[in-house]
Amino acid sequence: MIAATLDKLRTLPMSDLVNSPAARDIKYVMHPYTNMEKHKEIGPLIVEKASGVWVTDDTGKQYIEGMAGLWCTSLGFGEQRLVDAATKQMRELPYYHLFTHKTHTPAIDLAERLCGMVPGNMDKVFFANSGSEANDTAVKLIWYYHNAIGKPKKKKILARLKGYHGVTVATASLTGLPFNHRDFDLPIENIMHVDCPHHYRFAHEGESEEDFATRLAENLEKRILEEDPETVAAFFAEPVMGAGGVIVPPRTYFQKIQPILKKYDILLLADEVICGFGRTGNMFGSETFGIQPDMMTVAKALSSAYLPISALMVNEKIASAVSQNSNKIGTFGHGYTYSGHPAAVAVALETLNIYEERDILTHIREVGPYLQTRLREFADHPLVGEVRGVGLIGAIELVADKATKQSFEPSLAVGAKVMMAAQEHGLILRSMPTDTLAFSPPLIISKAEIDEMLARFGKALNQVQHSLSKAAA
Repeated sequence: MIAATLDKLRTLPMSDLVNSPAARDIKYVMHPYTNMEKHKEIGPLIVEKASGVWVTDDTGKQYIEGMAGLWCTSLGFGEQRLVDAATKQMRELPYYHLFTHKTHTPAIDLAERLCGMVPGNMDKVFFANSGSEANDTAVKLIWYYHNAIGKPKKKKILARLKGYHGVTVATASLTGLPFNHRDFDLPIENIMHVDCPHHYRFAHEGESEEDFATRLAENLEKRILEEDPETVAAFFAEPVMGAGGVIVPPRTYFQKIQPILKKYDILLLADEVICGFGRTGNMFGSETFGIQPDMMTVAKALSSAYLPISALMVNEKIASAVSQNSNKIGTFGHGYTYSGHPAAVAVALETLNIYEERDILTHIREVGPYLQTRLREFADHPLVGEVRGVGLIGAIELVADKATKQSFEPSLAVGAKVMMAAQEHGLILRSMPTDTLAFSPPLIISKAEIDEMLARFGKALNQVQHSLSKAAA
């Protein structure tokens, strides 16, 4: 399946071909999460403009953006208020930093607002530029904090298999996905992984969600005791595991693991980079699943992705210890040049204003269940093993055998084939591990647009099913 850009290239004169955007992309751009050799054959999909939930490529073809970009363009494309907010701030104060007692009003306003709206009684905000940076900062802060309170041995951090927390050296180590470790010499020391809370894949025969959650909690405590509680510092968790396959926790999971973490004085970080700001039907996934974190990271929908910004929030216990330690040392030796960039902060503030003024949660609570109902109509399809999700995030996992849950051979790349077929039908999705297709459309999507999105997906799914059947005949 060749991208439309290559078809376009074949019709160009050689001089234009060499200098075309697609050819220059192949020559110069190193793409994230891309098979670089295969990219030379497939070429790029060049997106030139967008509006609402739609994006348009350089041939004029329109696509429904079923992933909101990378889970992030919550208000869709072309929101003029966000453009205006950035423009206004760029004219007034295009840049300033937060180092050495400097600040600016937009950063103050956003920090105050975030502390007032997130669960967990957060006391301080540290601004960064991506979810990876925010989570990386959290790792450093966890170690710094435990040194500050006189527990230098308490350094091990637990994350979960199939969890995703970023791509820096530390956060890629936290991420429990093989491709993020292989040949990068990761994970680093003091990062370890515990059970993935995916009932469909890892529950025992006949094991209920509650019993599965109990077993995972027991396994967690066992692992903490094996490692020595005096060495275990923190536990990282997404409310819904995103890039690992949109894995919704089994019922009672967080209710059962949180007392264990408190019992052994282990910090809980809620990674809300994907779930934050409405995705699950509440403003934060922590509210949806009853999580009371000590630390929280947000990004993506914080600015509807219009400008890069993220935030790490910590409770008073951590903030106080960090503050006192910085006084002891003479400074807090961490920061980014663009932490709290004024334009990004201004866009984030306006994004929060729009969420409130347009009552985005009411809209999500109306269309979210509709999306989940429509997704589950695919449950009987011959290729579908499980349909899962909550709010406006969902996934369909493909299997070779529905009865045994046997996955397809990885070499078949069935999930990737469905993703590319969907693209042919004008729908952009993301294929993830175990042939899982993710859905995370802009929060503004309508029921009619959901219908159109899933109609296009259905055509793609049937197309791949037909090709597999034909190959097997």
